[in-house]
Amino acid sequence: MSQFRKTTPNDTYFITLTIVGWINLFDREDYKRILIKNLQFCQNNKNLEIFAYVIMSNHIHMVCRRIDQDLNELLGRFKSFTAKEFKSEINNNPKESRKKWMQSLFKHFAILDKSFKEYRFWQRNNQPILISDSKMLEQKIDYIHENPVKAGIVTEAQYYKYSSACFDSPLKVKEL
Repeated sequence: MSQFRKTTPNDTYFITLTIVGWINLFDREDYKRILIKNLQFCQNNKNLEIFAYVIMSNHIHMVCRRIDQDLNELLGRFKSFTAKEFKSEINNNPKESRKKWMQSLFKHFAILDKSFKEYRFWQRNNQPILISDSKMLEQKIDYIHENPVKAGIVTEAQYYKYSSACFDSPLKVKEL
């Protein structure tokens, strides 16, 4: 792994996890619920501390850290596990009108990257950026919270349910 992508335990990072081809998987509640459930598991069982997040239609941003263990290692397992759950949800959901289209795209991206056998859901890089000071931390949190506003989804950040800016967010974050 290159130095650019390495993470160290206990350091705080801004990360982005993106669906291959920027496919709008998270425009459906079922897939967002899978993400939330698995992030909560990581918070409760894998020493993941999340300070800010937003789930957009095809990616998720977080400011987070992992206590006493490598963050990238956890994110790799997280992506592998959620990919299996996405695949199952897509294949077994009779309401998923985009099933064949998504299956063919996820197969296509697996073929392009020979390390994947059947489907590929996530882009390889987590794009970890070390948060070096409080000014950078504030900038990254503002960026996260303003993402749905800039995308035209809501008029104010606190109205977007799948963001730490929202009081009623289903994923609770840790105070800094």
